[in-house]
Amino acid sequence: MPANLPSGPEAYSVIAAEPIPAPTVYQIAPTDVLALKVFGEPEVSIEQLRVDDAGNVQVPLIGQLQAAGHTVVELRDEITTRLQRRYLRNPQVNVLVSEAAKRYVSVEGEVKKPGVYEIDTNFTLLSAIARAESPTQTARLSEVIIFRTIDGKRMAGRFNLKDIRGGAAPDPQIMNGDVVMVGYSTSRGVWQDLLKAAPAFNAFAYILTR
Repeated sequence: MPANLPSGPEAYSVIAAEPIPAPTVYQIAPTDVLALKVFGEPEVSIEQLRVDDAGNVQVPLIGQLQAAGHTVVELRDEITTRLQRRYLRNPQVNVLVSEAAKRYVSVEGEVKKPGVYEIDTNFTLLSAIARAESPTQTARLSEVIIFRTIDGKRMAGRFNLKDIRGGAAPDPQIMNGDVVMVGYSTSRGVWQDLLKAAPAFNAFAYILTR
């Protein structure tokens, strides 16, 4: 594990410490699929309007609009305003999310089942570890790192899973695209190797005592 990563309060300043309350109204996200309906205007209506990775949509007559981060009501109002400004009189616009984008976290390192897992709203570090079926016996619980891309920059913070489990530290929020890495405890690894080799040692000791 990198030695210069922020830990403790500094890590929580990089990675959100508390679960973020779910918004009362859904906010559009990249790769969502929308349905755009303009009453009486089939050439403007689109059954499947996909939000691109940058959060934009291409709307007929209007062009590119930023959709991610906005509610369907906000996007509807923006489309209505732009259509009314130049093309249509009193357009009746409706926008729906027909297919919400899936969100994922990757859990790696000393967990029983590493992999990529789908997450939902208010998913936390403990949730991610549980989805990977808990740490292994050789995991270093004080060396759990969350990697996150923020404004195009790769960021990371080190967290102590034992403190989080015991309530001594907050359970950090997991976001789409995060990577969770659970470190390896050298001392525990050596001890586990000794235990695995114990039958051979016992056999050898038995031979010596005959």
